[in-house]
Amino acid sequence: MRRYDRLKEIRQLDPEQDFLKIYRMTVTYEFPWDYTRALELALYRTYAVPSIGSLLAQTAELTDRSQKRYDDTALLLDAVVEHGFASEQGRAAVRRINRMHRSYDISNDDMRYVLCTFVVVPKRWIDAYGWRRLCDHERRAAAAYYRTLGAHLGIEDIPRSYEEFERCLDRYEAEHFGWDEGAREVSDATLDLMGSWYGPLAPLARGASLALLDEPLLRAFRYERPHPAARTAVRAALRLRGRAVRLLPPRRVPHYARQNPEIKSYPKGYEVAALGTFPVPGARGCPVPHSRRTP
Repeated sequence: MRRYDRLKEIRQLDPEQDFLKIYRMTVTYEFPWDYTRALELALYRTYAVPSIGSLLAQTAELTDRSQKRYDDTALLLDAVVEHGFASEQGRAAVRRINRMHRSYDISNDDMRYVLCTFVVVPKRWIDAYGWRRLCDHERRAAAAYYRTLGAHLGIEDIPRSYEEFERCLDRYEAEHFGWDEGAREVSDATLDLMGSWYGPLAPLARGASLALLDEPLLRAFRYERPHPAARTAVRAALRLRGRAVRLLPPRRVPHYARQNPEIKSYPKGYEVAALGTFPVPGARGCPVPHSRRTP
């Protein structure tokens, strides 16, 4: 197999009918490292919406149990990618996500925005730093995949195309990004977690992460603007990595998120149905008073 053979295969598929196959190939064969980093950034962006960031701070999941929360999120999303929506593990993952979300008073607009980040942020990351840009089939397949996931999560008014997802994300961020003390705590905890994966290089890793943040994120969290030289160096290093990967032979076996070294909470394995938290609405584990209840 040559470097662009899988791209040729993707272009022969129907992105509306074969979206799961295309998305799985893109995520696990073509860009597994890039998708991991991009989805981390996608979730991180959501903290800058105060209604999301403050809720995450109240639950304390990302401040007190950062590693487990990171692992559970990655593994639940990964189960659907690997096994599909109709599989036992895929259905278990969707049920777990739904039950956790329904324990909190989360608006449909916030849920839809989070979904948009999963579609838009990876595309922008890969176009900037990947070994090639995403093709039209991959963009359309990603939109169809998350449109389907959103429907399983009961999200309403989901964008229909990549372009609609992108417009929805940009509009929501322009209208809602802002300062929240709790969200800043969640942001700091997340940066500390990512730095911990690199041992004594943690301060360097934190600096590199900050160098990747755009101006709206820096303003929302009130971080000092990184030195221009640091931003240039970090982004140049990522582009250089992409060029180097282009020269490597294509991946012959898929790489799933569960295989990432950053996943550390389950050295003896895990059950999808046991992942995540089990908050009790209106009682322990759920700090938010409900204005409505979801059946």
